[in-house]
Amino acid sequence: MLPARDNDHSALALFAAELQAARAKAGLSRDDLAAQINYSPSLVGMVESMRRVPSLDFAQRCDESLGTAGTFTRLHAHLRMAPFPSWFRPFVQHEAEATALRWFEQSLVPGLLQTAEYAHAVLSTRIGAAQDEIEQLVASRLERQAILDRDDPPLLWVVIDEGVVRRPVGGTEVMLHQVEHLVEMAERPNVVVQVISREVGAHEGLTGSFVIADFAAAPSIVYLETALTGLVVERPEDVGAVILRYDTLRTEALPRAASLELLREVAKTWT
Repeated sequence: MLPARDNDHSALALFAAELQAARAKAGLSRDDLAAQINYSPSLVGMVESMRRVPSLDFAQRCDESLGTAGTFTRLHAHLRMAPFPSWFRPFVQHEAEATALRWFEQSLVPGLLQTAEYAHAVLSTRIGAAQDEIEQLVASRLERQAILDRDDPPLLWVVIDEGVVRRPVGGTEVMLHQVEHLVEMAERPNVVVQVISREVGAHEGLTGSFVIADFAAAPSIVYLETALTGLVVERPEDVGAVILRYDTLRTEALPRAASLELLREVAKTWT
């Protein structure tokens, strides 16, 4: 399990204690509860022993099975940041509060648009990562995507290098589903995906990926990720420089409709 802050640990301990109490009150063994919520008994045991941070889906299914009227869903809200490294947590909050996210990626599909299989393939490359840790990180990445399904979702404007959808991350089937998912998401009114064709050659984005978060009543910020950590940039001059770079990359990218057509053509190459 990933290390947690003190308040994360307290919330996890409370979740575990309440789960054990509710399960005992219902007269269910771990196996019984696992069968009802369609999770493995070992996972139930790891949650109860605080060796695994439960997913939102796990919490919701426990509420339904145990008749706890949203108790575990509410407790889960206090665990939302637990799986993320400390340096990424501030941006997760910014991401959830943003009215618009302008994202450039040169190597990978942006996290908010990844399928579970693609995310698993990416996160599995971490040296020394345990399978349990990878599964937790995948679940947390997918939960971040919930902001796109809100009643008031942010505008997500993504520019990607064509190499992102040409790289065989996870194999043919994973890439087929991932590119099809990109097409599906790009057809939403609040999601724009533009692709910089490989015919462009060198462009300013080759030096690194970034995200610009815009807010209704606060200055924009930028998130940069390095090999070791992530950095939230707030200095106006620096934010302005990244915005200029983003606008430059948009001029290099295919228009929205042409980008969608390219993605559909790329999907055919993965069949």
